[in-house]
Amino acid sequence: MRKKNWFTAASAAILLTTMLAGCGSSNNANNEPSPTSSTATEAATAAPSESTAPEKQTFENPELDVAVFQGGYGREFWDSVAEEFMKDYPGTKISITASPKIAELIRPKIVAGNPPDFMYIAGSDNTPLVNGLIKDKALLDLTAVFDELTPEGAPLKDKILDGVLNSRATAPYDDGKVYLAPYNFGVMGLWYNKALFDAKGITPPKTWDDFFAANAAAKENGRALFTYQGIYPGYLEEMIVPAIYAAGGQDALKQFFDFDPEFWKSDTFKQVWALVEKLATEDNALMNGTVALNHTQSQTAFLQGKSMFIPNGSWFEDEMKDAPREDGFKFGYLGVPSFGADAPVSALTSVETVMIPAKAKNPELAKAFLKYLYTDKVIKLNGEKAKAVMAVKGAPDLVKEYITETTYNVYKAADDGMIAVNGNFMPVAKGSKYNPSDEVYKPFSSIMSKQMTLEQYSEKLYKVYSAIKKELDAAGAQ
Repeated sequence: MRKKNWFTAASAAILLTTMLAGCGSSNNANNEPSPTSSTATEAATAAPSESTAPEKQTFENPELDVAVFQGGYGREFWDSVAEEFMKDYPGTKISITASPKIAELIRPKIVAGNPPDFMYIAGSDNTPLVNGLIKDKALLDLTAVFDELTPEGAPLKDKILDGVLNSRATAPYDDGKVYLAPYNFGVMGLWYNKALFDAKGITPPKTWDDFFAANAAAKENGRALFTYQGIYPGYLEEMIVPAIYAAGGQDALKQFFDFDPEFWKSDTFKQVWALVEKLATEDNALMNGTVALNHTQSQTAFLQGKSMFIPNGSWFEDEMKDAPREDGFKFGYLGVPSFGADAPVSALTSVETVMIPAKAKNPELAKAFLKYLYTDKVIKLNGEKAKAVMAVKGAPDLVKEYITETTYNVYKAADDGMIAVNGNFMPVAKGSKYNPSDEVYKPFSSIMSKQMTLEQYSEKLYKVYSAIKKELDAAGAQ
């Protein structure tokens, strides 16, 4: 199970960051390393090993102060990339501070107006720091960095996974400007048994019509169409959020995440939640007993061939590595279907980010270091050292030798023309009694068990959103 629900009240960029750090980087939770700091090895004087500095760029201030979260990915990648950068930019010197509690170490420096030049902040204990930086508009505008041309002659933004730079994960103020740069990412959506589909000649659905049409194949193969982690209905966000985007675009997502009560009367709501109603009412669509199952039980049932599809994320294989399954089972990922044959399939993504404080003493060198992260050499280095995939087009192929076959397949699917969708609820007012994720997703159990109609649900959520808006308005007036 995911270590946290990333739709709790916090900023969009940071919750998305926390999600990935919580799942992919949780293996040091009970044995956290001590805070460490080092200056990477002295810069070599050899010529650049790659065309990362074609003009042999020099800097008035050659020293860079980098602060990074040291979680499940460790710190080896950051030490290694620092060494490579100094080789390619002779004369520069990078100092790295790494800790599981990185926020505690750097908060005094930030308060004093002397922040690190470059930061990677993740982990639930650390993210409030970045929430504050976003709220205070204390991060450097990085939009121009992504407009710059790479050595290949295209803007750097063209190299980033589709949809990422348009999301709140990187553009938290909804103004199209990038303040948090994408680093590693996670992928969520619908999964299936690839071995079964290949053996039976079943084509993974591209549209929702295809999805429900697959119920016939499900019946033929002795299983239900769909199951989910019943007592944790928040997992359904992995199909609901991309479906909202597919139906209504970014404007609809903004309505949904910013507590616009009118969302619950919109055509987008009706179109998306009709999928939920169809799962609840169509024969054989929902696996019997689903609403009473926990995540392990429903996921095991899926592995054993009791349903065709289930929502989950890129951690799925590792989480269930010891669970029983039907003979020959092989993980397959299809993303989230579209509403039309000409529309692209989407994927819910969680994006980790890096940032440069607005008061960084060496922003030019920090921006050069940021651009360096997106070179093929460094993307491969990240795969080797961190076993992770950056939110960059083509990254899965660059790191294929360092990740499992299933991990490669899911990231490759997301990289192959899918739209990366992400976002989450804006913070509620301090002291609010409302948890937006619970308010939206917990009633799904009642809908699935036919104890609540969509009309009753929409009326309830209209009132909830109106109340949250009222609280926010009152807080803003104080």
